[in-house]
Amino acid sequence: MKRTPLVAGNWKMNTGTPSQAITLAEAIAAAAGNKKGAEVLICPPFTALVSVGKAIEGKGIALGAQNAHAEAKGAFTGEISVPMLKEIGCAYVILGHSERRQLFGETDEGVCKKTAAVLAAGLKAIVCVGETLQQRQANQTWAVIETQLNKGLEGISATAANLVIAYEPVWAIGTGLNATPAQAQEVHASIRKWLNSRFGPETGSSIRIQYGGSVKADNAKELMSQHDVDGALVGGASLEAASFIAIIEAASQAKEGSPCCTA
Repeated sequence: MKRTPLVAGNWKMNTGTPSQAITLAEAIAAAAGNKKGAEVLICPPFTALVSVGKAIEGKGIALGAQNAHAEAKGAFTGEISVPMLKEIGCAYVILGHSERRQLFGETDEGVCKKTAAVLAAGLKAIVCVGETLQQRQANQTWAVIETQLNKGLEGISATAANLVIAYEPVWAIGTGLNATPAQAQEVHASIRKWLNSRFGPETGSSIRIQYGGSVKADNAKELMSQHDVDGALVGGASLEAASFIAIIEAASQAKEGSPCCTA
C-alpha cells in the first residue's frame, strides 16, 4: 500500500507572538510548500492558528492544532472545541501527546472521546502512543502501547485518510535520546499488526504511523527509511526553518523508490 510520509511540526507553547509564528511558517512554506514526496503539517499554539493559517493558505502546508476538547460547546473554561478549530482552517488535531498525559492527566478514555469528536467533524486525528523509560526497561513497551490503542480507539471507525498514529517513546521526547531505527521499526511493525487486526488489512496497511522523539535532520532519513515509519512528529527541530526543512527533505528521500510507502 502507498503511504505518503507526514512530517508534522508540533510547536508546543513556543514561537512567541503570532508575528514570530508567521515568520517561521512563511520560511517553511517558501522552501517546503507543495513538496512532492511528503505531506507537511504545522501545529502552532492556539493564539497563532488564525494568523499562521492565513500565511500558509494555498501554499501546500496543512494547519493543525495541538489539542481539542471532546465537547462541541459548553462551560469548559479555557478549552477549545473541534468546531472552533475546523472553522479557522485546521485539518489535523494532535491527541494524547505524552505531555498532555503526563502533565495534565489525560487518559486513554479521554483520548478516545476526543478522537471521536475530531473524526465526526471531518478533521484528521494524530493519536499519540508511547512508553516511559521505566516501562521499556521492564519490557512493557508493547503492553503499554496496546492498551493505549485498545482504549484510545475503542469503538472508533477510522480510515487511512483520517487517522494517523504517532509513536513517541516518552523517554526520547526533548531528551536528545531517540529510539534506534531498529527499535522504532519494531514498535511500528507491532502497531501495524494491531491496525490490520482492528481495521482490516486494507485499511491497516494504509494508515500512517509517525515516529516522534528527538527527531533531527541527522537521524530523520534513517528513521524514516524503515518500512513502517511514515514520517515524523517533530518538536524542537520544527522551531527552526532550516532544520525542519531538512527533515522534510529526508522524509521525501527516505521513501523514494519504495513501492510500499511513496505516493
